[in-house]
This record gives sequence, structure tokens and C-alpha cells, in this order.
Amino acid sequence: MNPTLLRQIWALVEATQAAYLLNLDDTNLVQWILRQFNLQQPLNLEETTQLSNYLYSRLTLIRDLAYDRLPIAA
Repeated sequence: MNPTLLRQIWALVEATQAAYLLNLDDTNLVQWILRQFNLQQPLNLEETTQLSNYLYSRLTLIRDLAYDRLPIAA
């Protein structure tokens, strides 16, 4: 996967509301990111498979980053 693609993926994750990301189960989270990314830049089957595998391997990080962006309750 090229660096530009990786930057775009993480920019999408950061731009998405944290609560929304945390409310999705693993499969729906990966599928949602893939759909959003495909709207910006259509991917071929090989790229989609690579991206899907990458996202599954980074789910914990995605959720940790989203959790850190949640507002702190007083």
C-alpha cells in the first residue's frame, strides 16, 4: 500500500465522529471505511482486499484513537 493511500485512510478515520466509529462492530466499521474511501477514490479488487486486511489489523488502533477523541464527562 502506498503512503498516499495510508494518509488518506487515517485522515478519513480522524475526520469521522469518534462516537460513530465506536458504535460500529468490526465488520461494519471496515465496510463503512471502505465505502467512504471508494467514494473519494475508487479501488480495484486487489486494493480493496489490501485495504480491508490493513483495516482489520488496525481496528484496535482505530478504536483507541476514536476513544481518545471522545469528550470527557465532568
